[in-house]
Amino acid sequence: MKFDFDVPKQARSVGALLALTAGVLTPLACASGDFDDAVGYVSALVTGTIGPLPDDIEPHEANAFAFEGGQTGTSEDPGEDINLNNVRTSGGGLDVPTGAKASPLFGAQPFVQQLLRFEEFGMQPLPASTTAGALTFPAPADALSNPDGAALDAFLAQDIFPYPTRLANETDANPWQTQIEAFVGRTLDTPPAEGRPPGEDWAHQRYTEFAPEVYFTVAQSGARVNLGARDGRQRHGYTAGEFGPGGLYHNTVGAPGFEGTTNGIAVRFHPAFPVQDPQALWTFDGTFPPKLLMARYGEPLLMRHYNALPIDPAANFGFGLHTITTHEHNGHNPAESDGYTQAFFFPGQFYDYRWPMTLAGHDSINTAATDPRAGAPDGNGGITNIPGDFHETMSTHWFHDHMLDFTAQNVYKGNAAMMNYYSAIDRGNEAIDDGVNLRLPSGTALDWGNRDYDVNLVLADKAWDQAGQLFFNIFNLDGFLGDQLLANWLWKPYFDVRARRYRFRILNGSVSRYLKIALVVERTGSSGEFDGPSGSGVSYDLVPFYMVANDGNIMEHAVSFDGTSSLAGHVNERGTLPTQAIAERYDIVVDFAQFAPGTKLYMVNLLEHDDGRGPKQVIPLEDVLDGSYAPDVDGDRNRTDPTVTRFLQLRVHAYAGTDLSMDPAEYVAGNGLGPNGTDKTMIPLPSFTQAELEGAVHRTFTFGRSSGTDSAPWTIKTDGGAGLAMDPRRLSAAPAQGGVEIWHLENGGGGWAHPVHIHFEEGQIFRRDGQDPPEWERWARKDVYRIGPMPDSGASVDVALRFREFLGSFVEHCHNTQHEDHAMLLRWDLENPGQVQIMPTPMPSWDGVGYVPTYALPTFRTGDEDAAADAAANPDFGRLGN
Repeated sequence: MKFDFDVPKQARSVGALLALTAGVLTPLACASGDFDDAVGYVSALVTGTIGPLPDDIEPHEANAFAFEGGQTGTSEDPGEDINLNNVRTSGGGLDVPTGAKASPLFGAQPFVQQLLRFEEFGMQPLPASTTAGALTFPAPADALSNPDGAALDAFLAQDIFPYPTRLANETDANPWQTQIEAFVGRTLDTPPAEGRPPGEDWAHQRYTEFAPEVYFTVAQSGARVNLGARDGRQRHGYTAGEFGPGGLYHNTVGAPGFEGTTNGIAVRFHPAFPVQDPQALWTFDGTFPPKLLMARYGEPLLMRHYNALPIDPAANFGFGLHTITTHEHNGHNPAESDGYTQAFFFPGQFYDYRWPMTLAGHDSINTAATDPRAGAPDGNGGITNIPGDFHETMSTHWFHDHMLDFTAQNVYKGNAAMMNYYSAIDRGNEAIDDGVNLRLPSGTALDWGNRDYDVNLVLADKAWDQAGQLFFNIFNLDGFLGDQLLANWLWKPYFDVRARRYRFRILNGSVSRYLKIALVVERTGSSGEFDGPSGSGVSYDLVPFYMVANDGNIMEHAVSFDGTSSLAGHVNERGTLPTQAIAERYDIVVDFAQFAPGTKLYMVNLLEHDDGRGPKQVIPLEDVLDGSYAPDVDGDRNRTDPTVTRFLQLRVHAYAGTDLSMDPAEYVAGNGLGPNGTDKTMIPLPSFTQAELEGAVHRTFTFGRSSGTDSAPWTIKTDGGAGLAMDPRRLSAAPAQGGVEIWHLENGGGGWAHPVHIHFEEGQIFRRDGQDPPEWERWARKDVYRIGPMPDSGASVDVALRFREFLGSFVEHCHNTQHEDHAMLLRWDLENPGQVQIMPTPMPSWDGVGYVPTYALPTFRTGDEDAAADAAANPDFGRLGN
């Protein structure tokens, strides 16, 4: 199957440097004055039309070329080796793990292994030029394998080469060409080294203005032992603060021989469990610990992401696909670096993602960079001012695969990392008191980015087969649930903490599972509010804490979860977070100073599922703690949901230092601690004027099963139209740059739950089910919006968004990634005002990337005019605008 289209993959046009405004070709204005940086995003050779996809469109599946060389050359190939012996088909009752046998525990005991702290990628300054190193991207021994681990580390340790370019690199060839040709059985047609689509449409936007200053290289690869290759790239250097000798986190696993190094860490979930097979689990570098990117505003960066996965699409333990595309969730990044689902790349290739690290509003707010709140740490205790709106400052992100139809499988398999944004406001140094830095719990040893008391925590449910290898059921499209909840990829670890304040950045990294987390402290005897198991001699109390950030955005006000406050009927439960959907991030601050050394606390999940439809019910905390609700395995079947349990133990140690971090209590709503009795705030919400909201374009998206098929049951209705499954050649919406829009997200019913994610821009929820949102959403900017029958969610949300700076193709989707993949995902393009032509669609293959026409819905530019009219007739609509 050779890639062959009428429009050659190299064909581009100078028309891409022009904008069609009112039918007149006009050069775009460039802030840099460099015409090469123009971003008209218009191709004169392949564009699009308004109308439905043709019935005979070829290829029928847009990702069809990802399977070339497989046994059938179709999407059946990645599931060829699924472990059918682990599939459980007996019906009835609770289905956890989804369609699979209960995961064996191999006699493992809980809370005997130390939590893994994230390992930093570690960035380097990008030199003015580089030369080829002695090593090339190491090829695998065969189509079923990954490159050798030591060879891969040595290659990645070299200076970046070939040097990054504005346009995709089509000069250099895929270095695995010989091995690929042997597998697919034909000669490739000039397969490029870089998988980014070629030409101006996918060139790095405003590249001179936001030229990368720092970079890192990484390869997606199969599970292997960590050889310590990134030890020297850690900002703390295993010498500073709690990561230095004598600190709580100097030893990476809590065992002899791991002092100040990750060398020797194997990919396993517990010391009693088997090591994972390279085909079962694919991670960044192929190693544990999970990875973290530390980035500063105002310092544009480049990630060169190599694909070191097997050439054979079936070399995967029956799930996952070897083509990938990386989404930085939810950066203010141009489309070519957003991880568009149809911009995937192949084994042997790399993709250069350039993230400008700029604030939204760069072109229109604080353009002279005079506001120190819009800035970044300068490395010497000061601030480097940058243009943009400080209200749009972000903090806790993650990046993960977004491969068309295979996001769930690839992310579940390990393609996920976290990312901390550092700014003048959120510096990662609690000692610097300059009137701008919020001084969140972190540490003081480094000018910025201290992680001593700032902890990234990714939670995700997993399942494994009877041999202990990671397992995913590819047959159930309702949603996949694992039966064991892992914290930073470990089963029931412990974590040592000092008796002081900590910040936890909690990410729900599951496929379909929602979480509801409580924090409890263990008491000796019966003095606690909740009994422990009979005869245990312990009891428990809930521990209040504060939420300070939601979806990576520091809120206007901290929210106390002490059970004393509520908004719109939503009570802030004592010591218990609200429902946390897939991909939502909650940053909380916990004060351990109230506990004596030796005290133990636990994080507990309370939200039971019995299938992938959505949460079933909240299990009472007392039932979990006293053992009334506990894991119950009958043969190979779970009778209860084993993830409803204590999953992380926290052990308190003495603290001899001085806690300089902020007290979140000073930032709750109504604190009166600001000037003239006003409220003291963290990051006030960006403002929308009433005129902006009244003049906004409205769009309505209904998430359900209307017009679905057996293979693609999940669809989205746009602006009252038919339910449609994802095809990247269909354009559903096209906001104009600089505009404000209101998106109405609706649940199509059926008892299903959908966490909806909108790429690129943060939004503000101003109505949930027509009412005020709860406090943790009222003070927040968001990028994931829960709709569904949970008590603290609802059937609809109305979201205000402003679109700025960058253009191109983005997506909106359900982040229950099984729903996304089958096929609750749509494309939206950000266009120039007055743009006439439509962006073409990239079509990747082993030979490179070509372009095909795009087909747009009739309302793609006008939106839902009926919804706009309804809003205009409602005097209360948008009243939270300010």
